[in-house]
Amino acid sequence: MGAGFWIKRYLLAALPLFAILAIIEWAKGSARPIDYASAAIWAAVAAAIFVGVAWRRYRKALAEAEARRR
Repeated sequence: MGAGFWIKRYLLAALPLFAILAIIEWAKGSARPIDYASAAIWAAVAAAIFVGVAWRRYRKALAEAEARRR
């Protein structure tokens, strides 16, 4: 799984999350640009954690598979 896979996974996590958070801010009725920026930052951080954990599990599984082959 190359970098393209992980970038795609990150974007597939961050963009929908940003949309959900932005819609929530808009629905509250007092959305300012800073609110949308906050939604973008939260989406970016949450997606980074999600993809980071998935990448770590993937690397751990590869290492365990390699260890079993020996």
